[in-house]
Amino acid sequence: MLYMTNIIIHNDDHHATPTHTKIHLCFKTSMSLNMASMKASITNSLLLIFIICGMVSCIDKTPTHKEKLDLQELAKTQPEQHGGEIKPGDIQITNPLNAQWVTDGRSIFDVKCQSCHKLTDEKLVGPGWKGVTKKREPHWIMNMITNVDMMLEKDPVAQRLLEECLVRMPNQNLTKDEARQVLEFMRKNDGEQ
Repeated sequence: MLYMTNIIIHNDDHHATPTHTKIHLCFKTSMSLNMASMKASITNSLLLIFIICGMVSCIDKTPTHKEKLDLQELAKTQPEQHGGEIKPGDIQITNPLNAQWVTDGRSIFDVKCQSCHKLTDEKLVGPGWKGVTKKREPHWIMNMITNVDMMLEKDPVAQRLLEECLVRMPNQNLTKDEARQVLEFMRKNDGEQ
């Protein structure tokens, strides 16, 4: 005996084009078919159904555009944040390092800094970070992170770095707390414990 079974899978994503997939499964049964082979056949059929359901659920949910993501354009939609000038007494340096700030600072570096800065002393687009916390005061580093425009207007070291690198550091819209986390990561990068 041969039985034919139709199973229809619907894609319920209302934003995508309707997708209907028809799967025809044939189950062969007869008195001579033993129970073990029947279980194997059903197991294989169910596995196939789950795989196909998984593939159908992914239809039209992945981006299909080929254009590059324009980070400059995305940055324009966010209003620039400029904190007030950070003074030497505004920052409290702790020993040992705050492990959570180091981790958070590393995450910020990975997303917003590493495309222009290396963790060595080698220049990429901007200067390398190795040894920065030994050469610059913490308030200088944090002002450079949060107040680029002010630093380029007033600070001769920042102006010299602009001349060397030939690219103005963009405002990354980091808060004072985020800049402090980046500073903590920089201290860790320079070997502080």
